[in-house]
Amino acid sequence: MASRRTRRTVLAAVAGGLFALAVVAPGPAAAPLPRAAQADGDVTPVSSEPRPPQLPADFRGAGRYIVRDLGIDVPFSWQGRDGNSQMIAGGPDHPIWFTNLIYENTLYTLTYKWPNIPLFPPRECSKIPGFFNRQIFNDKLKTSRFVGPEILQGEKDRHVDHWRVGVVGGSTVPGEFFRFPIALGDIYVDQRDPTRWWQVLQFGLQNLFDPELDEWFTMDTFEHRPGQVTLPDRCPPPTS
Repeated sequence: MASRRTRRTVLAAVAGGLFALAVVAPGPAAAPLPRAAQADGDVTPVSSEPRPPQLPADFRGAGRYIVRDLGIDVPFSWQGRDGNSQMIAGGPDHPIWFTNLIYENTLYTLTYKWPNIPLFPPRECSKIPGFFNRQIFNDKLKTSRFVGPEILQGEKDRHVDHWRVGVVGGSTVPGEFFRFPIALGDIYVDQRDPTRWWQVLQFGLQNLFDPELDEWFTMDTFEHRPGQVTLPDRCPPPTS
C-alpha cells in the first residue's frame, strides 16, 4: 500500500488489488510426495501434502500483535461471522490501535493510533476499492506453498503446518524478467485443521508504517464459534 490504508494483515497482502496491480503470483500446484512399493508389488502413496489454510465463516480468537523493531506487543483479536471478519490490534491505552475488516464484500482498514502518526485530525477509514470477500481470500490461500510441519513453542506447544503466500509485481513469465516482491505472508495453521490459525508473519509494502516492514500476530485461542464483527461509525457503508 502507498499508505496505511492498505496496511497489515495477510488479508491485505493476498488481496493484490489493493496495490492496483494486475499481477498476483500464485504458487505451483502441489505435487504428490514419492510413492513407495509394497512387498506384494502394489504401489501406494506414502503421504500427501496437507490442505492449505482456509478462513472459516464463523470463528473467534485472541492473542497478541507484535512489531518487534518498535518494541510493540499489544492485545489482538480476530473474529468472523457469516463470512465477514474483523481484526483489532491494541486499543486507546496502547501505542497502536487499528482495525481491518472484510465486511459485506468490501475491505476496510482504519488506524486510530500508530507511533509518529498524528492523531488529529482523525485518520479516515479507508474503504478499499473493488469487490473482496472471504471466498476470494480463500481462493488465494489455495495457491500457498507448503513449507513444512513445525512446532510453535510456548506455554503450549502447537503442531502446525507452515505455508507461504505472496504477491509479486512484474512479469509472470519464467526467466530473467523484471519483477519485485510486494507482500509476503507466512501462515501457521493447526496440522489437524487448516481452518484453525495460530500465527502469521506479514512482510511487505502493506506495512509501510513499520520501518522494518514486518509485523506478527499470534493466537492464544481460536474457536469455531461466531464472533462479533462491527463496522466502525467512521467507515462508509458498503453500498456508498
